[in-house]
Formats: sequence, structure tokens, C-alpha cells
Amino acid sequence: MNRREFLATSAAPLLQTKQPNILWVTCEDMSPNLGCYGDKYAKSPTIDALAERSLRYRHAWSCAPVCAPARTTIISGMYPPSTGAEHMRSETKLAPGQKMFPQILREAGYYTSNNSKEDYNLIHTGKVWDDSSNKAHWRNRDPKQPFFSVFNFVITHESQIRTPGHKLKHDPREVHGPAYMPDNEIVRRDWAQYYDNIATMDDMVKKTLGELEADGLKDSTIVFFYSDHGAGMPRSKRWPYNSGLQVPMMVHIPEPFKHLAPKDYMPGGWTDRLVSFVDLAPTALGLAGIKKPDYHQGQAFLGAEIAPEQDFVFGFRGRMDERIDMVRSVRTQRYVYIRNYMPHRIYGQHLDYMFEMPTTRSWKAAFDAGKTNEVQSRFWKTKPAEEFYDLQADPDEISNLALRPTSQQESEMARMRIAQTSLASRIRDVGFLPEHEIHSRANGEAPYTMALDGSRYSASRVINAAELATGPTMTQPEIFRTYLGDGDSAVRYWSAIGILKQGKAAVEVCADALRAALKDGAPNVRILAAEALARFGEAGDLKPSMEVLLKEADATKGDQYIAMAALNSLTAVGGEKLKPYRDRISALPKGQPKANAKFGSYIPRSIDYLMEISA
Repeated sequence: MNRREFLATSAAPLLQTKQPNILWVTCEDMSPNLGCYGDKYAKSPTIDALAERSLRYRHAWSCAPVCAPARTTIISGMYPPSTGAEHMRSETKLAPGQKMFPQILREAGYYTSNNSKEDYNLIHTGKVWDDSSNKAHWRNRDPKQPFFSVFNFVITHESQIRTPGHKLKHDPREVHGPAYMPDNEIVRRDWAQYYDNIATMDDMVKKTLGELEADGLKDSTIVFFYSDHGAGMPRSKRWPYNSGLQVPMMVHIPEPFKHLAPKDYMPGGWTDRLVSFVDLAPTALGLAGIKKPDYHQGQAFLGAEIAPEQDFVFGFRGRMDERIDMVRSVRTQRYVYIRNYMPHRIYGQHLDYMFEMPTTRSWKAAFDAGKTNEVQSRFWKTKPAEEFYDLQADPDEISNLALRPTSQQESEMARMRIAQTSLASRIRDVGFLPEHEIHSRANGEAPYTMALDGSRYSASRVINAAELATGPTMTQPEIFRTYLGDGDSAVRYWSAIGILKQGKAAVEVCADALRAALKDGAPNVRILAAEALARFGEAGDLKPSMEVLLKEADATKGDQYIAMAALNSLTAVGGEKLKPYRDRISALPKGQPKANAKFGSYIPRSIDYLMEISA
């Protein structure tokens, strides 16, 4: 191999004189609520001072509005919908030859350390970190080695907002919450505690940056600061709006490495460049002088080979703990486009962990009591197929322009819609398959590998079926009746969702096909057919439909993904119709012999909630 061929390989260094150290200082569940981002309520002097010697990104997106899929995006340099890892606490693997990017850095001579948290939905690919623990530190390396180190602070996490006995430092009377939430004492207190935690985190950042300076490494280290996704409050966290995906991000590049900075780099400056978490892996490799591998789906925004600016960044939502949903989103500098692929589900599905937040319980209680206005009530209702927001005029994303767009807005929305479907096709988005089929079709291989095999996943047909079933234009239900006989189970799955979206009228047209689908060979099709008939069918449809749902909800008979889908459908059927079946629901096994350890208590939580609503 000659020198030119060597430099062209993915792990080969680019031409540069010296490799910088790279330090990522990160926190959790925080939107750009910092003084350096113009938030006057925030107290963040250390981070504000870092911003004065860094480049700040106005438009940085996480890709995923919850921790594990967001971190999965970062570590892989790939969109989780392409790797089958979009769902919370899922567990899948990369394809042969694909690696988590710190492993590539290690192989190039870097010391890699990760202090505090991994939380990936992907199985490790060999030795990823030299040290990943609460003792991990660049100080443990050979002093001659360059390092890539991550320090993550969990104090801003959602769970820390609801810590009891906290004595507030921020005055809750001065809180300016988003318009989509009610304004009451409970909501204000949670926001004030959120800001208190930011101030505490700021002191932690001070300690880490102080250690860097004390070690004489300040001028040889490129420093990033960012959060893993938006604020840990409902309709921020878990929602791929700007409120859930926009994060603060700043990068300080010391003078010896200014050749790795973009043209608009200026200490204390701003950039309007769109960046997202899928770009972080190729950017880190680029700073280290390593060409990104072909499978990376992001673009380097720093380093020796900076990619051209992009017109869009992308977000997604899959299953959130025990609740199944599917949303895709796109952002430009000004607009956000949301595509809801499960508009028959309400925004605020009962998710046990989210309901531990006092704000969530207060908001839902206010809605149930009729004390929320039209904007605040939307979270507890079903979704439109499309949403479109102008962030300049409407930063809270409450005025859905998709309902009545101007000609210019309609043109921009069409452009973003095409960008979203184009990305889905390009990455062969396996999120269009029910979660059970992501794994069953892969049959032990990586979902990414399965998706490239047209005999196992006809992505274009399945995506087209999803568009037809759930789009803003009403499809004649006779079409869904026909597609319930399609040879691809995923097409049948989306046909059933299309019927559910339209409700009783569509179920009446498709009743015979739905009854036949109770015996479909694909469990997710059986489940959705049973839900449709139980909710909107004739009186005689309830019993056979409930038999299907209760059978599929037994995780010891199928797998956790099938059981989870059946439990979601039982929840949608509602309490009154469940009452005659309470004893059988109570007897459902809560153990999951085939479940991955990360799946946790999702099935027990769901069964407990069914018992609660059917009481």
C-alpha cells in the first residue's frame, strides 16, 4: 500500500502537524437556558465565560429528544432509525465493519475516557473506551498520548427536578414558562428547580475546566460543551420539536489549532450553521485527523475537511419507555416540520416515568378539570398528521401553520416534507417496521444489514404505505381493506393504522377484513385489528378482539415487543371495556424471560396502569 492509499483508509490520519486533545463537557435534559444564550433567568457564569472564548451554535439539534437514542446517534455517527436503535432502551447491534467512533480514535492512538454514562441502544463493538467509569479521566493516560475525554453531569436530568426537599434559589414568581403549559405554582416550582440545577451544573463545569488548566492542557485541548437534548419537562423531553431537540453547543479551539476551525470561527461569536448529533462523530474524527468511515451519516463541521453547510437537520421519536409512537421532524434555520405517523395516539400518552414529574400530573389534572385553554389542552389529544412552525414568530411552537399555510409557507413545508421522506429512503429507515419485526426480520443480524436486503425489507413500499395511511389527505378506507391482504406484513400493519386513524367509519367499511386479520400471521397486524374492532366495531367484536389482545400481551408466549404492542392497544381500548377482563389483566405475567435487561419495568408498569384505569 502506498502513502496515498494509506491516507485514504477510514482510520488513516489526514495531513496535520499535531493531534489536539478533545474534551467534551456535557450535561443532560437542558435546552439553551443559559446566560450566554440570552436567558436572563439563568445563572451560568462558568459556561458564559467559556462562551466568550468559544463559537456558539444557534441551531444545534440532538436528533432524539431522550437520552439513550440521542447518545446512540452520537456514538455511532448514524441515525438510529437506520440501525434499529431508535426505541428507548432497545438493544441491537451495528453491522460488520461498523464501529463506535471512540474505538476508531483508540486505534489511531488516542486515550479515550468516558466519565459517568454510556446509555447506548447498541451493543459494544470491541473495546470502545480505555476507561468508562466514574473514575475515568485524561489524567490516567500516558502523558505523551492525545486524549478524547467526556465528562457528563447528570444534575440537570429530569429526575433531579423532582428531588423532594429542595430549597429553591431561583424565584418561581419570575419563571416565564412556555405557552403550551398551564401557569401555576407547581409548574413554576419545577421550572425554578430546573434552573437551580443548571447553576449547580455550572459549578461542576468550573471544576473540570479548572483541572484542564491546572494540568497545563488549556492550549492543547479543543473543548465542546453541549446538552444531550432539550429540557426535562413534558413536551420538551421526548418530543422532537425544537423544544425537545435544540441544545446549547459551543466549541473552543485554542490558537495552535485554529486551522481546524471553520471560517466563521470567532471567540465569543455565533454561527447559524445547522448541526446535529449525527455530525459529532465525524467531527471528532476530523479534529483528530481521521477520515470518517463511509457508513457515517453525518458531516464534519470542524477539522481539516469541513463539509458544506446543510439545509436541514433531522429528528425522530420512537417508542418512549412503554409507549409506542413514531414521529419524524425536520428543521431549517427558521422552520420546523413535524410528521406524526401515529396520529391516532394522543401526544401525552401515560408514560409512568414522565408522570412522576409534578408538572405532568398538574397539567393532566388541570386538563381533566377543564381548566386548560385550547393550546394547553392539545397535549392530551390526538395529533394532526403534519405540523409546521415558524420559530421566529412562534418559538413555543403552538401555531400550527400546516393547517392554513401561506403560499410561501406551503412551498417551504413541501421542501421539508420531501427532505424528510428522502432521508427515510436514503437511510432505509427501519422505524417504519413494528419493533418486533425489526428484530425478527434481522434474524440475529444487524437491522442495518437486513434493511439493505430488499427481500427482507422493501423500504419504499412500506414507507409509501405509511404515507398513504397516515398522511393529511383522507384515503378511501376501501384501499386499506385491500391492503390488509398484502403479502408484506408491514404494509398490512400500516393499513390497520390507517383504519384506526379514521375511526368508526373506516372500521365499518373494513370490518370483515379486520375480523379476518385477527388470525393474521403477523402479531402486530393481529393486535391492531383487534384494537380497531374493540374500539369501533360491533358489540360482538369485543370478546374475540380482547382474546387476541390478552393472548399477545403475555410476554412469556411471544416476546417483549409483541406484549408491549398489545398492552398499548389495551390501554387505547379504554377502562370501561376492560372492566370485565380485570382479573385476566391482573394475571398477565410481569416477567419477561426473553427480554433484554434494558427493557426494565415497562411491561409491569403497563399492566399496573391497565388495572388503574379499569378500576
